[in-house]
Amino acid sequence: MAISHTLIGILLFSQFFVGVFSDCEVSDQSPCNNKKQALPLKLIAIAAILVSSIIGVSLPLVTRSVPALNPERSLFIIVKSFSSGVILATGFMHVLPDSFDMLTSPCLPDRPWHKFPFTGFLAMLSAIITLTIDSIATSLYNKHNREAAAANGESGEGNQCHSHHGMKLNVDGSQILRYRVIAMVLELGIIVHSVVIGLSLGASSNTCSIKGLIAALCFHQMFEGMGLGGCILQAEYNLMKKATMAFFFSVTTPFGVAMGIVLSSSYRENTPRALVTTGLLNASSSGLLIYMALVNLLASEFMGKKLQGSIKLQVKCYIAVLLGAGGMSLMAKWA
Repeated sequence: MAISHTLIGILLFSQFFVGVFSDCEVSDQSPCNNKKQALPLKLIAIAAILVSSIIGVSLPLVTRSVPALNPERSLFIIVKSFSSGVILATGFMHVLPDSFDMLTSPCLPDRPWHKFPFTGFLAMLSAIITLTIDSIATSLYNKHNREAAAANGESGEGNQCHSHHGMKLNVDGSQILRYRVIAMVLELGIIVHSVVIGLSLGASSNTCSIKGLIAALCFHQMFEGMGLGGCILQAEYNLMKKATMAFFFSVTTPFGVAMGIVLSSSYRENTPRALVTTGLLNASSSGLLIYMALVNLLASEFMGKKLQGSIKLQVKCYIAVLLGAGGMSLMAKWA
């Protein structure tokens, strides 16, 4: 709820500061700018990104009956580390730089945009708000769990046994909550920046950049989806909640592309209003993603019992993180 209020505040803030700005003139005479040729590419992008997103987020869920991909097995942790590296690079190498570029654009006036680092400030604030929600939600749930357990004459810290298609997992009740908070907050951050990048692609008429962007976004959505899918699996949600979260992740970017196509006649990404709104949303999204990747995905995994008990597995996971982050960083050349 607090994050939703923050996003609404960002939109109102952007409207207040850009209401009197004039559009920034940019030449559209590039040979790559062709709306008719761009439209088929955008339709291909919608289908390709949708399929990649579905595959990515569903893979951890539909393969949970495979013994090697059990959440307690080493392979699952290695794949999750790779996906966490992708999410971390998304925040540092894609969303954050885009926000810096937008909020320091020459299309914006010097005051206040060139006089204060809004991107860094808002990313920091977003990370702090995410930490606050994470901490308070966990405390409230643990308190409720202890009270309910005490009323039943049971220990509130006991292990709970959960089943994955016949496979039993012993998971602490408080850890289940942590996974659920992580999954929900991570999905929120992903949805925000997915709408933004989808809208930008849908509104673009540059056929030269769209082709590379489609490939980059498919890679991005697949492995980011795998990271989110792993969190959803560990959260032990029921089938309906898993399907709902997977659905919203899968359709958000294609929806953004479709919305960009519809608004392409009136939406201009170089207008002050678009630059400020998108830049502020990207900044808040980057802070959330960086916090989630470093604190709730990587740090919690590497400081956990399984990795702390095996240096060899730690090294494999470090390599997976570097490969995921490196691959996603390379994609910054096109997206």
